[in-house]
Amino acid sequence: MITTIDEERGEVIVRNGETETRYSLATAEGFAAASRAWLRATWDSKYVYSFAWMGRPVIQLPEDMIRLQEVIYALKPDVLVETGVAHGGSLIFYASLFEAMGKGRVIGVDIEIRPHNRTAIEAHEMKKRIELIEGSSTAPEVVDQVRALIQPGETVLVVLDSNHSKGHVLDELRAYGPMVNVGSYIVATDGIMEQVKGGPRTADDWDWNNPKAAAHAFVAEDKRFVIEEPKFPFNEGVVAERVTYWPDAFIKRIA
Repeated sequence: MITTIDEERGEVIVRNGETETRYSLATAEGFAAASRAWLRATWDSKYVYSFAWMGRPVIQLPEDMIRLQEVIYALKPDVLVETGVAHGGSLIFYASLFEAMGKGRVIGVDIEIRPHNRTAIEAHEMKKRIELIEGSSTAPEVVDQVRALIQPGETVLVVLDSNHSKGHVLDELRAYGPMVNVGSYIVATDGIMEQVKGGPRTADDWDWNNPKAAAHAFVAEDKRFVIEEPKFPFNEGVVAERVTYWPDAFIKRIA
C-alpha cells in the first residue's frame, strides 16, 4: 500500500495494487488514511520514545494516554493494575490522576524491575499510590499477590503492557479478566504490531502474534467480555476512529 499526502490539493491518495482512491483531508476517510501512514512513521522513527510524565519516560502514544485518562476519570476505579513497568512513567501517570481525583492506587507488575527504575519510582512523590510486584505477570503466585491487594467491592481496571505475544497476552487476559468488574475494562495494548510488520524492530509473525489477536481470541472464548472502544465524550471534528497504537484493545466486561 502506498499513501501520498498532497497538502496543496488537500488530498490523501491511497494506492493498493492497481486500485487508487483519493480522499479529501477534511473527511473522516482522509484523516484515517493519513493517520495510518503517520502511525507507521511514528513506529519507524521511535516517536513514542520522546515523552515523559512528571519526570519519568512514558513509552506510549500521547493520544492513547489521553483517551485512557478519560476512561479512568469516568470509571474512577479503586485499583489500576498494569503489567509491564519499564521506566515507570505510566504508573506515575495513573497515580497522578488518582491523586487529582482523591482516590485510587496502582499496582505495577514486571518480570524485572531494574534497580535504577525502582529507585526512581520509589523516590517519586506519586509512590504513595503505587505498589510494585516483581515477577512474571502470568505466574500463579504473582497473580495471587495482585488479587490479595484488591479488597472486596473495589472497582478494578487492568492494562496489559508487558510481553506482547499472542500467547502471553491471552494468558494475562485469562488471569486478570476475572478481577475486572462489570462495566470496567481490561486493556490489551500495542495491537499496532499487526500494522507495522515489516518495519524496524518487527518480526515476521507480527501479523498474527500480537495483543489484538489475543483480544479477539479471548472474547471468543469468554462471553462475559466484548471488545468495545470507549466513546468520544467530545468530538466536533470529522474524526470517526482513534489514532492509536491500541486497536481493539479495550475489552469490556459486560456480565
